[in-house]
Amino acid sequence: MLCPEYYRVNLCEFDRQVFQQFVSAEHPLRKMLAEIDWDAFYPLLALYYSADEGQPAINPVLMLKLEYLKFRSNLSDCQVVARAETDMGFRWFLQLSSKQPLPHPSSLCIFRGRLGQQGFRQVFDKLVGMAREQGFVKDRLRIKDATHVIANVAVPSTLALVAQIRDKLLESAASFDSVRVEGERVNSALLRERTESLGNEEKLLARVTHLREMLAWLDELAPPAEAEPNRGWQKFLALRATAHKILADQEKPGEGHRTFSVVDPDARQGKHGDWFKGYLVDILVDANSEIITQLNVLPAGGEEAADAVELLRREEQAHGNDVESLSIDGAGFRGPVLRELEDPQGLNVNTYVPAPPEPESKIFKPQDFQQDAEKGTLTCPAGETSSSRHRNTEDTGWIYNFKHSACVSCPLLSRCMTEPPKGRLGKTVRKNDYDEEYRRARAKTQTQAYAQVRSEHPMVERKLGELMNRHGGRRTWFHGRAKVLIHQLMVGLVTNAKRLVRLLCARAEALAQA
Repeated sequence: MLCPEYYRVNLCEFDRQVFQQFVSAEHPLRKMLAEIDWDAFYPLLALYYSADEGQPAINPVLMLKLEYLKFRSNLSDCQVVARAETDMGFRWFLQLSSKQPLPHPSSLCIFRGRLGQQGFRQVFDKLVGMAREQGFVKDRLRIKDATHVIANVAVPSTLALVAQIRDKLLESAASFDSVRVEGERVNSALLRERTESLGNEEKLLARVTHLREMLAWLDELAPPAEAEPNRGWQKFLALRATAHKILADQEKPGEGHRTFSVVDPDARQGKHGDWFKGYLVDILVDANSEIITQLNVLPAGGEEAADAVELLRREEQAHGNDVESLSIDGAGFRGPVLRELEDPQGLNVNTYVPAPPEPESKIFKPQDFQQDAEKGTLTCPAGETSSSRHRNTEDTGWIYNFKHSACVSCPLLSRCMTEPPKGRLGKTVRKNDYDEEYRRARAKTQTQAYAQVRSEHPMVERKLGELMNRHGGRRTWFHGRAKVLIHQLMVGLVTNAKRLVRLLCARAEALAQA
């Protein structure tokens, strides 16, 4: 039950004198409390509590402040509560009197579970909304970039990984078919004895076969009554899905996006400079205020370019605004993404992206051939037309083939092909569906506006550096993409709150001097 009176501030005169003595006017947490209306979060947080069920809850604003202190100072749940016992700056920020006790550290874990990723997204958006209300966040330009986050797990060998998922799966299934599970444990022990003298490849094959046989009956396991709220059953389902994914990885080893951890099955392998295992954190930054307006977490190797669309949609849905321009790095030079970003009936965002140089060529380029999309034909500079075509393997364009007879006698042959055609086909031309988007993106790189936008782009790299290096964003504190997102949203909120306070204080100082 949420009771607003519980943990309400009640500082006596003695407390105020102590805080006045030991927490200076320039203390960053005193400014943080003074400049940001933390109580404005209360109506949002209250939605995640029952109004009339359970025992009186701790004021959720206090819990949010503790979370802020935790991520600001890179502390664990126990450490932040312990420090708040004696740190005057912490207690002033929390507005706790000398006699008020602090919540138990486990309350922070419960608080995060109560809000979940949806609640923390709303908290993050609320602070961005405060910056918008103050007039700092404009819609002129967003700058997007991503960086890597390393999963906090030990990476086992494939042999050990299969054994781990087998054991965890049996442990989870024991509550639903204990007899069958006990039999499988005996089978596992016998398998270990039989393969003890074999090489790792033979051992792996035997364990994969056993895991596949186990899943044959585990897939048929009947759910308990009221399976949806049954946490044991939901854990079993998640482990079963992970087991199937690990088996699929063994069957198609070259397809990538492999599961490498039972502890954190959402983490993947990617490359960001060097190879790493974990996640990507992707952000949008307002070029005027340096406020992070939106944030997302992807598995390593995820679709970073396509996530630009998701980030912009989330921001505009949360605030009802209309972003004018976007600066994105070279990963954004992708036709489908550029089309969706610049669609006049959609986001309609003027996108600036570095474009790879076009290869030098002394012969006709694809743009010299005129395509009639309705008729499905392509006309070459000499006036010959071909309707022989098929889609390319990526399904991003058409490949047209001209007849050998038309090309071999063409007066423009030397300008069309480096050597005469061989075989039964003549010239082959590839027409990309997104030629217009690529042409427009390349044209922008020659403008003064592009140069100005790209000069502002490094600010997003500095902001990512602050997230990663000052507030513990580089390594995951939790397991699973949803919890990693909560971690990164709080790191983003800390960074934004600090920036907003600096902007507010700078404006107040400028007004005082005017």
